[in-house]
Amino acid sequence: MTGERAPAWRGGFGRLWTAAVVSRFGDALRTAALPLLAARLTDDPFAIASVTACGYVPWLLFGLLGGAVADRVDQRRAMWAADTVRGLLVAAFALAVGLGHASIPLLLVLAFALTTLQTLFDNASTALLPALVDGQALGGANARLMTGQQVAGGLLGAPLVPLLLTAGAFMPFAADASTYLVAAVLVASLRTRPPHRPPRPAGSTLRTEIGEGLRVLWRDRALRAVCVSTLLCNIGMGALIATLVLHVTRWLHAGTAGYAAAMTAYSVGSIAGGFLAQRVARRTGRLRALLVAGTVQTAALVLMGTVRQLGALVAGMLLLGAMGMVWNVNQVTLMQQRAPESMTGRIAAAFRTCATSGAPLGALLGGVVAGAVGLNGPALLAAALFGLAVTSLIPVRRPDVPVVASPDSVTAGGVPR
Repeated sequence: MTGERAPAWRGGFGRLWTAAVVSRFGDALRTAALPLLAARLTDDPFAIASVTACGYVPWLLFGLLGGAVADRVDQRRAMWAADTVRGLLVAAFALAVGLGHASIPLLLVLAFALTTLQTLFDNASTALLPALVDGQALGGANARLMTGQQVAGGLLGAPLVPLLLTAGAFMPFAADASTYLVAAVLVASLRTRPPHRPPRPAGSTLRTEIGEGLRVLWRDRALRAVCVSTLLCNIGMGALIATLVLHVTRWLHAGTAGYAAAMTAYSVGSIAGGFLAQRVARRTGRLRALLVAGTVQTAALVLMGTVRQLGALVAGMLLLGAMGMVWNVNQVTLMQQRAPESMTGRIAAAFRTCATSGAPLGALLGGVVAGAVGLNGPALLAAALFGLAVTSLIPVRRPDVPVVASPDSVTAGGVPR
């Protein structure tokens, strides 16, 4: 790969990075605290699980709509407005918790509302980045964003929750609200060029625009293959993560300490993968980087599902995290480089909707397989799905699908499909 360079922190990227990292830190606090609070309020497993499920459902209902709206509006304004509303919602919830008015229905409403706003925020953020960073620096920008978010969420945020809870059940939520508001101020201060959007045809509706974005995605051979392979991988990861605690505590008999070691290894691997993503892409190209990442992850899952040792699990989770970050950075960058500027939000929404729909489906499959085959079965199921994902990418690995396409060639349809 040639022509890649590091993104400049000036020009808005530094503020966007800071906003994303601060917001992810707050998300980690809330995500870890919500199930703990739910468990204090009820002993019903279904009610507790429903709180987590409400964090997925809006992506299935509104993910594509959020992408279409992001392509219509000023993305910067959409982001700071969404974060302001989320900050106020979480602040009100923290007050309710502090006053002793928390309830399971309130948790469900909060989780649903926050994720609904996230469908707009995340798609607008993906579409905004190319306006802040030169096309040749997109890969480095995505790597820095994702690595910073992983450090903030995986290593710093979640471990602080028990300490904050000692000061009161409302504290993680109050801290989360403040991070949303700080992020909103940072994003509002950005100065970006207006996105290039051709005039919408008379009578154009959100429904027709969503359909147009899906058609463009499907007709692009490379993006279609990456989208399908990402869906397969997320089904596999859903199966693994949903049953990982059983894999560790009952199949390996490694207890809660073993589970903590596995999750820490995954976070550390993800951070390392952030530094590796661009190096792998420079040597192989973005599509082949996905092939490399998927192949290593398949091997890691086979190791985890066949070797009954905690060391094998920790090594496998480390590799999963590292290659997962390599996959994510190059997948998002490839999409941003190939998508027409006026459709980036819709195409990003299609990717995210596929990813989110795969996770709950995989979780259900993992539970069935664990009961029917054994507690190591979900890891082997994930290995099979990852292997299938890699296979689906082979037809588009050839050099006739450019690694870095100029925005003009993408928009004009000059890229071989």
